Amino acid sequence: MLRAWAEVVATARRTAADRLVVGTSGNVSARVGDTVLVTPSGVPYDRLGPDLITGTDLDGRRTLGTAVPTSELPLHLAVYRHTDAAAIVHTHAVHATAVSTLVDELPPVHYMAGALGGRVRVAGYALYGTEELAAEVRHALRDRTGCLLRNHGTLTYGATLAQALDRTAQLEWMCQVWLAASAVPGRTPTLLTDAQLDAAGAKLRGYGQPPRQRG
Repeated sequence: MLRAWAEVVATARRTAADRLVVGTSGNVSARVGDTVLVTPSGVPYDRLGPDLITGTDLDGRRTLGTAVPTSELPLHLAVYRHTDAAAIVHTHAVHATAVSTLVDELPPVHYMAGALGGRVRVAGYALYGTEELAAEVRHALRDRTGCLLRNHGTLTYGATLAQALDRTAQLEWMCQVWLAASAVPGRTPTLLTDAQLDAAGAKLRGYGQPPRQRG
């Protein structure tokens, strides 16, 4: 459990170092069996350590540590209950948050949207830390591994924290690309079709090195 917590802490610090969050905004979690390890509320990431390990069960009951979990705990729990997520990264990334105020889905300017399952939706606005926000995000994540949150930020999930963080970075980058391209006077960005995104997504599933064989 301590090793998984160390990965949560390291990932949270990466979101700050990569300027995906400001101050204590955003949050990170990982599921280990029926325990959800999650960053605590209002604690700067550079102060996190083994003494601040924070864990709950899938109903939100605290099972590890004494720190108060992030206010977005309902959001994390809803994603774990309704997807195969093992790790979640939630940020207030600048470009993604800007895009969330402009459109209902991120225009598909790049094939990496296929890595998130297709066109990236924007979850409807609801007050942070509420079940209403959790419901909006669940709806936006149908058949997707990431979404934008209206006037708020991003959420991505994955089989590992590294995968969830990579998806967050890719989503922020795609938002930056769209904002840059759409800002060119007199020009409209070329967008990909759903078929093109599906083909890219299928190819990306086989991307990288094959698993090592044991023995």
